[in-house]
Amino acid sequence: MELRTLRYFVAVAEELHFGRAAARLHMSQPPLSRAIKQLETELGAVVFDRSSARVTLTPAGAVLLDEARALLDQADRLPVRVAAAAGTATITIGILGDGSDPAATRLAAAYRRRHPHVEVRIRGTDLTDPTCGLRAKLVDVALTRGPFDETGLAVHQLRTDPVGALLRADDPLARRDRLELADLADRDWFRFPQDTDPGWQSYWNGGKPREGPVVRTVQECRQAVLWNGTVGVTLLAHEPTPGLTVVPLTDMPPSRMVAAWSEGDTNPLIRSFVQIATTVYRD
Repeated sequence: MELRTLRYFVAVAEELHFGRAAARLHMSQPPLSRAIKQLETELGAVVFDRSSARVTLTPAGAVLLDEARALLDQADRLPVRVAAAAGTATITIGILGDGSDPAATRLAAAYRRRHPHVEVRIRGTDLTDPTCGLRAKLVDVALTRGPFDETGLAVHQLRTDPVGALLRADDPLARRDRLELADLADRDWFRFPQDTDPGWQSYWNGGKPREGPVVRTVQECRQAVLWNGTVGVTLLAHEPTPGLTVVPLTDMPPSRMVAAWSEGDTNPLIRSFVQIATTVYRD
């Protein structure tokens, strides 16, 4: 029985859906189904009840899930603990923007509990590089937001967050309960430099080219609105600077919080980071 097969099983057991599990594992569904059937043959037990409506764990599957998680956790810890004992265990994490999300604080605490002897290096990046230095090999894993060009990268969604229009408090639109992008069509927007990732630029521009001041940081976005009366898109959960307000945008898709790393990188510290982040951001 291979550890890889157990990882396949855990993914299906947690998603209770073969399609979603395959997407999470970055593979197609048929080989995943075959691997689970082979696992059941090796164990001599059925681990999933399958129907056209749903997938559920059998009693044997529930036992296997507990044991598989424990075994995989041990397997992930082994090279990390050896590296830590040798004084060579480090991970560099790129964090986008101001890093003020409370979940990021919980993630830091959870990761430190799991890997107390690992040296964690943090690289904060501004809003012009949503990959946080991944392509330049400056970080091992990024805690960031999509969308951006994912070529050569593995990306795992952690959460989605609603967005709204960032406005000055005395802006006539600030009195509205909700807005649509059309309400902002004739306004100047803060925008990122021209060489910023096109998908990232397009999302935060509401899908259209915009005119307005060029910004690079969260603080510059806020100050552009405060001083110039420009507008832009921000997270609803972000506490605005005094003098500013955020009004929900009903026709903007939510912002995706993701973990990203170089495709094919098998560093167990990255895998552990993604697993812990998935749990933290789900709670």
